[in-house]
Amino acid sequence: MNIVLTVTNYIGIIAFAVSGAMKAIRKGMDLLGVIVLGFTTALGGGIISNIMLGIHPPINLTYLPYPLTAITASAATFIFYSVFTNANKPLMYADAIGLGAFSASGASLAYSISHNPLLVVLVGSITAVGGGVIRDLLSNEIPVILTREFYASAAIIGSLVYFMLRFIGVNDASSALASMIITITLRFTALKLKWELPKRTTNEQVNKAI
Repeated sequence: MNIVLTVTNYIGIIAFAVSGAMKAIRKGMDLLGVIVLGFTTALGGGIISNIMLGIHPPINLTYLPYPLTAITASAATFIFYSVFTNANKPLMYADAIGLGAFSASGASLAYSISHNPLLVVLVGSITAVGGGVIRDLLSNEIPVILTREFYASAAIIGSLVYFMLRFIGVNDASSALASMIITITLRFTALKLKWELPKRTTNEQVNKAI
């Protein structure tokens, strides 16, 4: 893995762990709950992807710097919660960087095992957003990526870009970097312009709003 992807991976782990830990605190969980939710948000997507690819045990559980980073970030959020509540915007952009890094690294790993485009895009996307889905399910909420914001879509596009570049002969490092940049750019733009995918409004939702 190239140095840029490595650094951004750690940014993503920290941002996602903080996101999960903050959700746990807001739900009234204790320290263990905060660490569990932070850990699963940061590393859950990668663990699921590794299992899908037949990698046992998952890298996120055997390469100790990853879980240690997630646990440390979660515990720090618990201790310095008031600091993190005042850093929502920087955390959102750090989260976007992690989204790009995770989707690129997941797509790269999948491509090294199989050149199937569906597998590459699926694994890249799940690596990027799977932890957030686990976080919301453990918090007894509908996953955010299914209800609002242009989030998972950016990871899907970024993973697809990685596959297309590799397919035409671009090397792994350049493809991963391009994929990451495109995903991050899409997510930054979505945050700035408040992009959302279209939704249908039912009569029941209208009546409930009234």
